[in-house]
Amino acid sequence: MAETVDELTVSYHDGDLETVKELDKQVLTKGAWSTIVYKYQDWDARKEEYSQVKFTIRRYQKRNGEYQQKSKFNISSIDQANGLIEILQKWTND
Repeated sequence: MAETVDELTVSYHDGDLETVKELDKQVLTKGAWSTIVYKYQDWDARKEEYSQVKFTIRRYQKRNGEYQQKSKFNISSIDQANGLIEILQKWTND
C-alpha cells in the first residue's frame, strides 16, 4: 500500500498488460482522510482496446503510515460526468 498520496493510483497490471490505465489524477483533499479523482480507461480484452474514458472518486484513510481505500464512486461515461457537473454547478450557484 502507498505511504503518500502521490503514490496512490488506480493503474493495474495483469502481467505485462495494463488492464486499468490511469490517465490523470487530481487530489481534492490530503491528510488522514484523502479524496482523489482519477481519469482512467479499462482494457477490453474482447475488443483488444481500451474503453472510453471513465472517472472514479476514491476516499482513502491513512492508518499505521499507509493509505487504505475506504470507498469509491465510479462515473462510467463522459455523459454521466457532465450530468454530475451540471447538478453540482446548479447546487453551488443557488
